[in-house]
Amino acid sequence: MTEITAALVKKLREETAAGMMDCKKALVETDGDHEAAVGWLRTKGLAAAAKKAGRVASEGLVGVSIDGASGALVEVNAETDFVARNEQFQEFVKTTAGLALESAGDLDALKAAAYPGTERTVEEQLTHLIAIIGENMSLRRVQVIEVGQGVIASYVHNSLASGLGRIGVLAALESEADAATLDALGKQISMHVAAVKPLAVSRDGLDPAEVERERGILAQQARETGKSEEIIEKMVEGRMRKYFEEVCLLDQTFVIDGETKVEKVLQEASKESGAAISISAFGLFILGEGIEKKKENLAAEVAAAIGD
Repeated sequence: MTEITAALVKKLREETAAGMMDCKKALVETDGDHEAAVGWLRTKGLAAAAKKAGRVASEGLVGVSIDGASGALVEVNAETDFVARNEQFQEFVKTTAGLALESAGDLDALKAAAYPGTERTVEEQLTHLIAIIGENMSLRRVQVIEVGQGVIASYVHNSLASGLGRIGVLAALESEADAATLDALGKQISMHVAAVKPLAVSRDGLDPAEVERERGILAQQARETGKSEEIIEKMVEGRMRKYFEEVCLLDQTFVIDGETKVEKVLQEASKESGAAISISAFGLFILGEGIEKKKENLAAEVAAAIGD
């Protein structure tokens, strides 16, 4: 029997772009015959899966997983919303979200993790799934948040199954208060984050360069009024307060009641529970956010098909 060396596997992988374990298996099945292994992969659809990689994938699912003091968010994209309803795809997203808890938020580490019940990594399992379903897919991002003492709460919007939807939120509430109280409050905070989409918990969490850029824009706008520098400074400070109210969670008006600042909601909850409650972190994934979606041109597609 031909020895299946790393060089043989590497060569086959470079030609087909199939997963490493799939290439190794193909060579084992064909006794190391490269051309036969290529054919084996094509028969299984694994080589064809790589050719789909250039197609835009902006649909899919966001997965949420919580285990004790840790919570994870993952986004797995596909080309169509139809795939999001596929049970195999949903199982992959759910399993990957669970594995993400051990990734420390490192996407490469998550992709390299062993996928349960297979000899593949997460990345290779996704390639396998592409071959089965026939659409390009990608594991786009992961985030993990932890809490020292308290709870990790979550909310999933447009949920298709438990922990799976189009928007996923995690909120870390630090407190010695009763867990049930924190869970209820955390769920409301998570819903608020999904609706209002803050950029940071507080002003300290914002990118200083971004804050200065915003301040500079506001100062320039104020100067165009022709007012004195003293008045301009006051105008800028007032507008910066409004900016913080738009992007900082604690400065925002709580969407649940429409009138109380989130910071005050936490203060009142702290008094009622008898223990200080704070938000140490949150995570927000919106499906397809930032992905440039392909504009469909039906006429061009038909013309191309006729040309083929």
